[in-house]
Amino acid sequence: MKIILCLFASSCLSHAALTAIPAGDPDGFASRSGAPLSREVDLSGQTGFLAGGRQLFLVRPPGGNPQAAPPVPAQFEPASPGAVHGSLWWFVPEGAAGGDRLELADYPAAGPARMTAQRNPASGRWDLMEGERLVLGYNFQTNEPGAILAKVHPDNVKYARARGDYIHPLCGLQGEVLTKDWSLDHPHHRGIYWAWPEVDYGTERGDLHALQRVFARPTGQCTGRSGPLFATVEAENLWLWEDREAIVRERAVLRAWRAGPQGRLVDLCFEFTALKDGVSVARRGTEHYGGLNIRLAAVKNQEILFHTDAAGTTPRRAWASLSGQFEGGGATTLTVFQHSANPDYPGDWIKYPEINWFQPTFPAARTRYPLKRGQTLKLQFRLWMQPGKVEESAAAEGWSAYVSPRR
Repeated sequence: MKIILCLFASSCLSHAALTAIPAGDPDGFASRSGAPLSREVDLSGQTGFLAGGRQLFLVRPPGGNPQAAPPVPAQFEPASPGAVHGSLWWFVPEGAAGGDRLELADYPAAGPARMTAQRNPASGRWDLMEGERLVLGYNFQTNEPGAILAKVHPDNVKYARARGDYIHPLCGLQGEVLTKDWSLDHPHHRGIYWAWPEVDYGTERGDLHALQRVFARPTGQCTGRSGPLFATVEAENLWLWEDREAIVRERAVLRAWRAGPQGRLVDLCFEFTALKDGVSVARRGTEHYGGLNIRLAAVKNQEILFHTDAAGTTPRRAWASLSGQFEGGGATTLTVFQHSANPDYPGDWIKYPEINWFQPTFPAARTRYPLKRGQTLKLQFRLWMQPGKVEESAAAEGWSAYVSPRR
């Protein structure tokens, strides 16, 4: 399948193409997994849209058969705030066929954005929503244990510390809560969070995972963006040694996509930049857990599957899934994809089924990853929530669509 995108003047009455961009889904990975496609574009001629109050669509040019390719919503992501160049995202049009030609048009927005990023003024949490349904909550603020503290075993009280910078709840397709926060057995577990149990600063060691000596604290820089296809929250946190000295600046970007027949996608991107010398991160004992930590709620008939292609395989895919039935929903599968651009890719997979935990680890076993001052560590992952169980072939295609959205 081949689609030609044409950028033309902002008036929808004109179809004078300025730029033709070949695009499509030749392997069918995106269409079969419900993943978005992307192209770099320059919207300098799309003045109406950039002025606001307009919605981008991919439409068939004059003379085309509108039934074969109805208007397809698209969403523009500027390369930097206010930029006219950046990435255009869309989902594969239904009924698209080889040789199809679509053009980029902008029309008056028909109503509020389908996907929204909303800040809850009472809690400070950012919610990514599809319509009235919560997709995920990002706890940007620092949360205190409150009444839960009295229920925690005395041996675990030291782990029931104030914390923020994590996802909870992550909701399934029927609104069921998939993640677990403030568990009594491990009160430092906090839904989905990115942290390491061994953070070295000079000759000292802290534990960002278990909230000992080093903590991720919000700077107040947190913004949300809404749109027809996805909603995004972008936040800045500082890792504070002994809750005082900033040693790492963290940037977290969380993106929730609209749901489709194949489920829902959530993309995670984290950047870590050391502000001091002598900072490194490692897994517990350098070979156990650490990295993107996923603590889920109780699930019936739990099944965890890991897949990493053998060394030398091209492409080398790495994904894992947990399936089962969560309270309030039907059978659900949560799949995690590792991006092949991550350092030390592919990371090992770790699971603790007794606490509904699985994760991709970072860094490589028996190593410590130095965070060099002024250099940025970037880690990317995709979550895929689907009804029922997922075939391995479908997960493999979903991974391919993730790492190559611009095929």
